[in-house]
Amino acid sequence: EKIKKITEELNEDGFRVIAVAYKDFESPKDKFSSEDESNLILMGFAAFLDPPKESAIKAIKQLYQNGVDIKILTGDNEVITKKICNEVGIKTLGIVLGNDIENLSDEKLSEIVENNNIFAKLTPEHKQKIVEMLRENRHVTGFLGDGINDALALKAADVGISVHSAADIAKESADIILLEKNLLILEKGVIEGRRVFGNITKYLLACGSSNFGNMISLATASIFLPFLPMAPVQIIAKNLLYDISQVSLFTDNVDKEYTRQPKKWDIENIKKSMLVLGPINVVFDYITFAVLIFGFNALENEALFQTGWFVKTLIAEILVIHAIRTDKIPFIQSNASVWIFLMNIFMISLIVWLLFSNYAVHLGFVTLPAFYWLLLVLILLFYLITTKIINKRFLNSF
Repeated sequence: EKIKKITEELNEDGFRVIAVAYKDFESPKDKFSSEDESNLILMGFAAFLDPPKESAIKAIKQLYQNGVDIKILTGDNEVITKKICNEVGIKTLGIVLGNDIENLSDEKLSEIVENNNIFAKLTPEHKQKIVEMLRENRHVTGFLGDGINDALALKAADVGISVHSAADIAKESADIILLEKNLLILEKGVIEGRRVFGNITKYLLACGSSNFGNMISLATASIFLPFLPMAPVQIIAKNLLYDISQVSLFTDNVDKEYTRQPKKWDIENIKKSMLVLGPINVVFDYITFAVLIFGFNALENEALFQTGWFVKTLIAEILVIHAIRTDKIPFIQSNASVWIFLMNIFMISLIVWLLFSNYAVHLGFVTLPAFYWLLLVLILLFYLITTKIINKRFLNSF
């Protein structure tokens, strides 16, 4: 009882304890077995302290603030584990030992991994099983570990994270190796991942809704026009210029509100955007058609009609990103990156230049009337405002 009390007191202070004992044999022995490990004489204890990193408390707090749930999977006993968790600010919701999950059914284990956050005295297989169960419960799971016993769990996680000083097998099993001795980099990685995800989603929303609307306009206008609404070479040029304009999108700013909580891939949201925002694009395409036909007699001038619609639809595609990139009021409450603004200015300038360059003839362009440019500004302005209102009020209601 005295020995047990000493080890428990050391554990409660965060020390890992190894008992040191010896045994005398009447004659020398070359080989030993487990049977020899009896009737030992205790010499004392070797106590080891592995304090948490100084950055751990702040890093854990930041992860909690950004919607990241933290669970501890360790081979240490529950006393040491609880002590360390208290030091770094992890509130104990429930402690489960490796022996407790050994023979559990998947259904019961699924419930346990959801309702508890500290798992102690685990084997490598236990860690792997818990990580796999979290993934089966539709959690995107990251695992941070540096020891040999962490290799299986690192491999099983969506993202395995290790450090440069870890065991070789842990580094081989990890997807990411931290080179800085600072856990605060974890929060930066989470935010950067959400920022990249957000910008990819923006591109898909903008590209999907614009292309869907343009295809409807192109197909329906071809029914009543005596010529193609846009020549094939113009469609190719439009798609090329639009793709170039989107190169800067990866630099875009992302609202803090967006990165505060994890986001999941939602193809349904993309579909809804196409079905709602696409027809808005069609409406303003037809307003442009009406302006060209009734205001500038474009039915008698194929090149004028094609040039006018080319300019409208391409500039609209370039600028619509400002209407869908944020839930806030663009240009006032939330601004795109400087590189996006510069790319917008460059591409619009390039479009105007093309109309007056030697390439205009080859692309089938003609000079547009000055009054059309004024009307085009109004069309684009109301298009962006309408898109913003619908995107905020209607799509966010799903």
